[in-house]
Amino acid sequence: MAETAKRAAIATLVVGAIVVLALAFWKLRLVLALLFLAFIFAAAMRPTIEALKRRGIPRGVGLLLHYLVLLGLIAAFLWLVVPRALTQVDNAIGARSELGQEAQQSTGIRHEILAGLQRRLQDIPSGSQLIDPAVSITLTVFEIGLGIFFTLASAAYWIFERDRAEDLVCSLLPRPKRKRVRDTWNLIDAKLGAYVRGQALLITAVAVVLSLIFWALGLPYWLLLGAFAGLVEIIPVVGPIAAGALAIGVGLTQSVHIAVLAGLAVLAVRLLEDYLVIPRVLGDAVGLTPLVVLFSVTACGILFGGFAVILAIPLAAVAGTLINVIVRDQDPAEEEVPAVLFSAKDGETG
Repeated sequence: MAETAKRAAIATLVVGAIVVLALAFWKLRLVLALLFLAFIFAAAMRPTIEALKRRGIPRGVGLLLHYLVLLGLIAAFLWLVVPRALTQVDNAIGARSELGQEAQQSTGIRHEILAGLQRRLQDIPSGSQLIDPAVSITLTVFEIGLGIFFTLASAAYWIFERDRAEDLVCSLLPRPKRKRVRDTWNLIDAKLGAYVRGQALLITAVAVVLSLIFWALGLPYWLLLGAFAGLVEIIPVVGPIAAGALAIGVGLTQSVHIAVLAGLAVLAVRLLEDYLVIPRVLGDAVGLTPLVVLFSVTACGILFGGFAVILAIPLAAVAGTLINVIVRDQDPAEEEVPAVLFSAKDGETG
């Protein structure tokens, strides 16, 4: 009886500890998501930082150069794109906006589409709202800034400390398993880095190409639509559909002909991306089938909210790699990862 009670007590403690840890992880899910995002950013930057280090530039300087380039790109975007986009939003939701007039004058399905489009645009802050100091300094802005700082700081920390963490984990394992763990770790790092760099290229290319096409078609708010189409590239499956629907809706303010051309432009860019660009740029970087991607995006969105959708593919890539190595007994050292600007070997440190 004493032995049985002892085992029951131990089992209860183990189950209780698992429940407590699960609840703690659930409460800290946003922090963990930001931490994982930081690891992804670090994986994307690591090859260039290591390449600069081999040329005599310290890691700290290389990291600072990356952040300065990122800051410069953001500043250029805010200077060149945001003012024009805000002007287009103000024109779209103003009292005498062309979109509002078209919505009032149209009927049937066209009226429903235009009215719905205008309601969505009403949720976007106008230029006057952003300028108003009483609105700009809010708790939400502070939280977003804190999240960005935490992510960038954690990414910087991980650049310097990843090797130590890898050594610590491997030191706790039997010697025969250490190489396999290191190879798996490096493979996951290479996949995440390739995915982020590839996505950054695709987002930029889609935004620029579609903006130019929309401008050539005479589509209103062409810059806003192109930037939106590029941004939603980070949302698998749903993003391109939303971009096409929005382009068609705005095109209906001009004519059915323009709407059809805008929808075909989005479809053509998407097909070109799927069959030519992605195979050459990303290749099989994450090794996931479309069904797995769709399931991952849906599951992450339902369980963790909309923000986690952008982490769905990286999480699925990590899980898929671990399954291949642990369950299917694949050798991680033999699996190749697309370079995407830089070879995966550039990110490996000795």
